[in-house]
Amino acid sequence: MSEAMVPATMKAAVMTKPGHIVVEELPVPQPKADEVLVKVMAVGVCGSDVHYFEHGRIGDAVVRYPMILGHECAGEVAAVGSAVTRHRVGDRVAIEPGVTCGRCEACKAGRYNLCPDVVFYATPPVDGAFAQYVTIREDFAFGIPDHLSYEEAALIEPFSVGIHAAKRTRLQPGSTVAIMGMGPVGLMAVVAAKAFGAGRIIVADLEPARLEAALKLGATHAINVREEDAVNKVFELTGGRGADVAWETAGYPRALQSALLSLRRGGKLAVVGLPAQAEIPLNVHAMTDREIDIYGVFRYANTYPSAIEMLASGIADAAALVTDRYPLAQTQEAIERAMTNKCGSLKVMVYPNAE
Repeated sequence: MSEAMVPATMKAAVMTKPGHIVVEELPVPQPKADEVLVKVMAVGVCGSDVHYFEHGRIGDAVVRYPMILGHECAGEVAAVGSAVTRHRVGDRVAIEPGVTCGRCEACKAGRYNLCPDVVFYATPPVDGAFAQYVTIREDFAFGIPDHLSYEEAALIEPFSVGIHAAKRTRLQPGSTVAIMGMGPVGLMAVVAAKAFGAGRIIVADLEPARLEAALKLGATHAINVREEDAVNKVFELTGGRGADVAWETAGYPRALQSALLSLRRGGKLAVVGLPAQAEIPLNVHAMTDREIDIYGVFRYANTYPSAIEMLASGIADAAALVTDRYPLAQTQEAIERAMTNKCGSLKVMVYPNAE
């Protein structure tokens, strides 16, 4: 193992029970032969972190305590295993947080996000990245250019979800996309839609600050659902035609219904957000009469290299989404802040190695 000056122990934010995180001193993980050890410089707080913190589970994924949350991360390679050839100590990297087997049917088909044996950060029983150091298989660490900040590199993970939605729905240049829900994933989906050449990017949310952020990132029209009906407004903006593509990124039944009903005949719907309940009502008549194609979106696959290039090109000021910054010692406060989603807060970030 080749390494820089790596300490024997590190600090990590450990969830010991729902709603309670403590900072503990733990051994620094040792990379296997094909792994790199990464000094974590930035970690975004995701909605899944909030769910695990608040409820201790997401569907069938149940936390067995203690556990470390966090999976949207980037940092610096601090050590490399004996068989590593892609990275050297000192490399700046974005981490794709789900290591797949590479052998199953899904992996061999190029849809490795569906691998049944994926080891994904902060998905029980796997620990995540609210720690000073993590290990990852070398092919899931991607080099980033010097001008791309660690904050932006951490945003590659939610950005990848938007890119995957664009690929799944075959978003074409010049088309109209409606995006329902302007949380961090929805906001990065705006950047993805822009990168794929959408002509109109219509967004809907109930928070003015999020709508304003979406417009700065490239949305062409913003709908405040407290004041206007999203479906009616989409049809008004498209001359009565409807959107070519709609992405639901909020995880709310009403937003999903609006996304479906905002589509033109023959349109495509991507279900990105996860509602709290497994089953929700949808307008089947609209689905069949308009012959809507519906796509589930589960994480992403084969997105990191292009996502890094897109953000590094300056297509959008993604770093402006980071409105709240916390040191590792305040990880609990960071997650609680992300739970509020109010007062102008967009993206919450934790810095495990901040001085």
